[in-house]
Amino acid sequence: MKPDARVLAVIPARGGSKGLPGKNVRHLAGLPLLVHSLSCAARCAAITRTIVSTDDPIITRVARQYGGDVPFTRPAHLASDTVAMWPVLRHALAEVEREEGRPYDFLVLLDPTSPTRLPSDLDGVLAAVRDDADTALTVSEPHFSPYWHMYVPDEEGYAKPLIPGRPIIRRQDCPPAFFINGLAYAWETGFLRTQDTWVHGRTRMVRVPLARAVSIDTEEDFEWADRLLRSGLIRVPWLEDAHGALA
Repeated sequence: MKPDARVLAVIPARGGSKGLPGKNVRHLAGLPLLVHSLSCAARCAAITRTIVSTDDPIITRVARQYGGDVPFTRPAHLASDTVAMWPVLRHALAEVEREEGRPYDFLVLLDPTSPTRLPSDLDGVLAAVRDDADTALTVSEPHFSPYWHMYVPDEEGYAKPLIPGRPIIRRQDCPPAFFINGLAYAWETGFLRTQDTWVHGRTRMVRVPLARAVSIDTEEDFEWADRLLRSGLIRVPWLEDAHGALA
């Protein structure tokens, strides 16, 4: 990445979560959930500016209490639970570029529901997208490969292989397979401005250990992430800086 590349990090945190109401400001290991993303971004030297995109005054207040930058209120038509992330990111980029009067080169998405990312993950996706990719994202290798005896029902309810073709008899013969873990995404902003979706672009993968592939969607997810962080099984520098040792 060129030394003067401008990188915008966006933390999307709407207020209307149905699965886990209030999750973005709920305390996880002693900090509001979205503050973990703010703290991670603050430790990535490549990021020029980090903003929170929200429609919710409570989230705005909490973000600003912890030093977060909330430069606009997300419009209602971009804050429903049916809206895809892509238009939310395009709106955030356009608003910030209009405010500053100059463009950004890259945009990083930091979903608050992935609090176990590290600054090195952000460095990784930015390094991956800088040369010949439109998109870079973090992935992990699952415990159980989709090539290994995974089935879906056919029209009559009988099992058929999820991945058609010659069956793989030994687990060791499965080709590498990865899932998108949601910890970090990065895009070249020219691609973001002009495309309706990222799935058709050139995408690079950045591998992250499965143990850190935490995504919070349910109460059980939240409690599990809290235990991982408080126990020190997953260590993040902002908690260690604040507390010396994890409690």
